[in-house]
Amino acid sequence: MSMSAPTANHLAKSGAVRQMFPVFTLLRAFTVVLGLLVALPLGRGEEAAADPHAILKSVRLSQAAQDRTLRGSLRTGGKTIPFRLVSSPGVVRYEFTDPAEVLQLRFGPKDSRLEEITKGATEKITPAHFDTRVRDTGISYEDLSMHFLYWQNATIEGEQTMVLQKCWIVRVEPDTRSSSQYSKVLLWIGKGSGALMQAEAYDANGKVARRFKVISGQKTDEGFWILKEMRIESMIGGAEKTYLEIDGEEGQKKK
Repeated sequence: MSMSAPTANHLAKSGAVRQMFPVFTLLRAFTVVLGLLVALPLGRGEEAAADPHAILKSVRLSQAAQDRTLRGSLRTGGKTIPFRLVSSPGVVRYEFTDPAEVLQLRFGPKDSRLEEITKGATEKITPAHFDTRVRDTGISYEDLSMHFLYWQNATIEGEQTMVLQKCWIVRVEPDTRSSSQYSKVLLWIGKGSGALMQAEAYDANGKVARRFKVISGQKTDEGFWILKEMRIESMIGGAEKTYLEIDGEEGQKKK
């Protein structure tokens, strides 16, 4: 077999949407991965010679293609923090109350930009504040920024099946040490869907600092799959688990 890797042009123009998951994710990051993620098919060439940069670009394009509003919550340490996740092309907004706060993520061609909006004022969140926790949970500002999806030092480490999906394991490292609290991030990305299924972020000593894992998904009224629950494990300052849960689309009845 000598199939070529999927090109960015193919990924951008593909109209077959199969599944949707937030990352962290979020990714994460994870955002995780943790922004809303539409999965785009990677094409027939991914089995032979996948390009890690093309795979990462497919995730970024997926993040930037959203247009919907979801109800969700962060659950940690016995407390529940509700939020609205408002997604429009190129922008994802996490809207919190009590106190009122908006965390806004913009996806650009070369980098993402995380902003905090309070009392009508917008302020960019810089790398100096990436390790700050979001609403006193196990998620940091850097995790929401999904900055790692733009890192140029990317390689494919292997393959693994996660939640019944065959995934590439993509390793990314920051362009400069001062630009991230992490020394590297491993990403599990679905081969056929482009969904970010898991992420592990490592500290300067090579130990896992945070792990983001998709636990379950759910169908919308339109028949699309979106995230239902993601677990974020933080090993910084002691083990702690935070759960990101999506109740459904705004206007849709809870199931």
